[in-house]
Amino acid sequence: MAPGSRLLALWALAALVLPSSGEEGDGGWRRGGPGAVAEEERCGVERRADLTYADFVQHYAFVRPVILQGLTDNSRFRALCSRERLLASFGDRVVRLSTANTYSYRKGELPHPGARLLATPGRLQQPVLTRPFPAVDLPFQEYVEQLLHPQDPGSLGNDTLYFFGDNNLTEWASLFRHYSPPPFGLPGTAPAYSFGIAGAGSGVPFHWHGPGYSEVIYGRKRWFLYPPEKTPEFHPNKTTLAWLRDTYPALPPSARPLECTIRAGEVLYFPDRWWHATLNLDTSVFISTFLG
Repeated sequence: MAPGSRLLALWALAALVLPSSGEEGDGGWRRGGPGAVAEEERCGVERRADLTYADFVQHYAFVRPVILQGLTDNSRFRALCSRERLLASFGDRVVRLSTANTYSYRKGELPHPGARLLATPGRLQQPVLTRPFPAVDLPFQEYVEQLLHPQDPGSLGNDTLYFFGDNNLTEWASLFRHYSPPPFGLPGTAPAYSFGIAGAGSGVPFHWHGPGYSEVIYGRKRWFLYPPEKTPEFHPNKTTLAWLRDTYPALPPSARPLECTIRAGEVLYFPDRWWHATLNLDTSVFISTFLG
């Protein structure tokens, strides 16, 4: 076979086995691109594809995080979350954007009522009243086409906006009804969805709240987790990207968090009051199920 023919044959074979960059691969959402943050060297969270409810309750629900694989089939939901289809269905809908800081769970208001914040490294304080952050509402299409870009490493958290939560459940019901949540609930809780799309390098700094799940639909999301008794060192208005660059390298092994990158189709469960920060390695589409 001539060299040119051999190269063409190899290209055709690769096209069959490698995911495409369009609808079938990344749904039309941009990947990390040059300079993207890498995954961790070793995932510290156990992956389980054969988990029973009894095992979940005994070993994980109140003890430690776990990554669930293959317990639900969200292929239909994933297809509906491609860039083209979401813009066609929801492009004119007004969405509310979050600031990428520890306060982001109370858009335009005060810090999360349960959040414990580090005002300065090594000093723990209870939440205090702060200047309200203004809410930012705009059409979904405008967010996708103008604001959904890789994180600027020099930006502060309250200067960085992304779409997560505050979904109008009536307007987005046609999408959410196709989502199959993780099958394991907790006694006395009810699930609540929060859907998001964020650019590469974006994420939320350390915070905690009740238990829940987070599933990646497209892209990759890197997680950093600490148990409730181990408060991380962070600044609530610095992005996770800045924390990874400035603070993480100096942490001794004993002070490092549990970490792992969640890929499309995987679901991370985090127990009640576990500290966690997130970092989207690609433009990511994701949905959380909070157990409140």
